[in-house]
Amino acid sequence: MMRERLKRAQFAFNLVVLFTPLAAFAIAGYLRFATHWLPRYSSDVDPSPYFGLLVLTTIVWAIAVDHYELASIENHLQATGRIRRALAACIATYVAILAITFFYRGGTTFSRLFIWSSGLGLLCFSLLAQAILHWARARARSRYDTGAKVLIVGADEFARRVAESLLSESVAPCTIAGFVKLAGQMVAANNAPTWELGDVETLAIGNAVDDVVLAVPPTLLGELSKIRRQLSALCVPVRLVLDVGEPIDSSQRIFSVGDLLMMDLQDTPAESVLYITLKRAFDLAFSAAVLILTAPVFVFIAFAVRLTSPGPIFFTQERVGLNGKLFGMVIFRTMTVAPRTDSDTRWTVRNDPRCTRIGRLLRKTGLDELPQFFNVLKGDMSVVGPRPERPLLVQRFMQSVGNYNRRHYLKVGITGWAQVNGWRGDTSIEKRIEYDLYYMRHWTLTFDLLIVVLTFLRGFTDKNAY
Repeated sequence: MMRERLKRAQFAFNLVVLFTPLAAFAIAGYLRFATHWLPRYSSDVDPSPYFGLLVLTTIVWAIAVDHYELASIENHLQATGRIRRALAACIATYVAILAITFFYRGGTTFSRLFIWSSGLGLLCFSLLAQAILHWARARARSRYDTGAKVLIVGADEFARRVAESLLSESVAPCTIAGFVKLAGQMVAANNAPTWELGDVETLAIGNAVDDVVLAVPPTLLGELSKIRRQLSALCVPVRLVLDVGEPIDSSQRIFSVGDLLMMDLQDTPAESVLYITLKRAFDLAFSAAVLILTAPVFVFIAFAVRLTSPGPIFFTQERVGLNGKLFGMVIFRTMTVAPRTDSDTRWTVRNDPRCTRIGRLLRKTGLDELPQFFNVLKGDMSVVGPRPERPLLVQRFMQSVGNYNRRHYLKVGITGWAQVNGWRGDTSIEKRIEYDLYYMRHWTLTFDLLIVVLTFLRGFTDKNAY
């Protein structure tokens, strides 16, 4: 009963959220082409490209909804963050749509007023869906005064907390029919009757239990099969609450691999569909555009490096990337040729005597990093992410800086949140990690765009660039 209500509510809300682009397009189309409220566009508009645009928008919107968890009822019922997630998803969707329509060469020019009004409509309908959800929750709570009757197997402190959490459930309200004490447990639950496990058969008839919830501590998980056999007389659904010792993010899921049942205890943004698709698409488009636009500068720098100091044009150094994998990061050579052990272990300092004259200028302006866009095209790096570091220094920082290696949950980048805030070069590693971890927790495509803009505004004047 409890799960059925949750599934029905979740299914209905999924439909509402995923069909918001259709509603937004319908309203925008009516306002743009069928009324005089907006400047008249044309009387003979071909609707076919707009239907194609609707399909594309719905696909991108579905990816954004999955990433920002807009279809999660639990997230929408939280006190904070609802509007921010909806706004971020709408911005990410329309950034992608505007980028695609900019390069569209199908012979159709889409109305800009239609695009902007449909984007505004998408945000408004998303917020309306949230309002509908809250209204439906209030109606459900008034309609189901008692809700499903839940029997909790377990009677310790953990079972008591499970009961409190179930009683506070706003989507599928329930009541606690009682607790079943397990062997060796001290009873901490006192707001409902408590039975012994051997008395369960007496509850099978006439007690109208709708659900059984197993609040089993980790020490008794080995007894789970035996407990389930003793509960077989209760012909109702049985759920297991996992107690892994610390809170688990609601986005983490149980999944099957063959006949194995697994649960995510640590996932990363790099596994999300939005990160894999939109971020990769942005990386490819932006890197290709930069390399094409800066091709003359690229050639000029290559000649300058070659003519002003003996040695190769490019310098390749092993760095640590996504999931701790090693790759060769390419930059313009800015220092005199030295043994590999020297460049792999020494940190660049202000007025470093190893820098060439052209190299000092390249490092100050960041132009030495232009070849890294080839690393981005290859997939070793991203345009935005934590800056990659040398393996030897990574080993050292892992020992001295807490959570250092968590920065490798994402692709490393040419620029990052720490760098645009001044934490580059010979600066505090702790502050750099603090900003890298903030970026990891709050990654969005719009956040990447902000960092790119800030890089252009601050990148050529950073006092820590040398």
